Amino acid sequence: MEKPGLITREYVNTVIKERPRDIHKGDCGKVLIIAGSVGMAGAAMLCARGALRSGAGLVRISAPKELYPVLQTGVPEATCVPRELSLLDFMACDAIAIGPGLGDDGQSAELIRTILKEYRKTIVLDADGINAVSRFDLGQELRQTGAQVIMTPHPGEAARFLAYCGIDMSGMRRPAAAKALAAASGAVCVLKGSGSLVATQDGNSYINTTGNPGMATGGSGDVLTGIIAALAGQGLDPADCAKAGVFLHGMAGDLCAASLGETGMTALDLANQTALAFKEIIGK
Repeated sequence: MEKPGLITREYVNTVIKERPRDIHKGDCGKVLIIAGSVGMAGAAMLCARGALRSGAGLVRISAPKELYPVLQTGVPEATCVPRELSLLDFMACDAIAIGPGLGDDGQSAELIRTILKEYRKTIVLDADGINAVSRFDLGQELRQTGAQVIMTPHPGEAARFLAYCGIDMSGMRRPAAAKALAAASGAVCVLKGSGSLVATQDGNSYINTTGNPGMATGGSGDVLTGIIAALAGQGLDPADCAKAGVFLHGMAGDLCAASLGETGMTALDLANQTALAFKEIIGK
């Protein structure tokens, strides 16, 4: 099997650009994050923080109303909007992230089904968003969507999704598993883990070259989802969003390790250091 390509700083420098001087927040992407449930407000907060630290102009969090006080305190730059489909203007957004801490209720599944059918921009599907595809049989909607989808599973979520598609992931090498995910879903797929892999619809795969063991901490993936969604909202191609997103996420982790050490870093540290990762790439 052909070896994966490398995701390098030289590549990321070609897709992450300095902002024009006359830019305003409406030009930087409106990102909708459908995330969070009772006991899992932190996942939504970390995803939103990752998006904001990655340059998103406007971030809206669709969450249960009982989470609003926590979210509006933890991420005052974001606004909270209802989870109810009839009240959610998702078509006005430039990118949608679905899944961190979402829970597994049927109401969320119907929301995902509708978005897959009607939305035409970029969707980042993570965590319980991916689990909902297999749990509520949304595979046809996923494969037939008019949106561009980026999936970001960890190995367990990947195995469940592939099992739903009739594919046994056990014994597969990680590059083969990433390619199987992309082929089965019709999405750009990020298989998270040490040396995160990105598989694209042209049959290629790429391995990330940044990151360290300190990133093995709860909430790290939620930050990555926010980073990728922010890049999508700013107009990057889905493959570039995924590849540049995992590189910047790993670079943020390396910056955390340099200042805090690997043992004690947290996902919130990662989100905050993401801003410095962008500064490293852009130079300002």
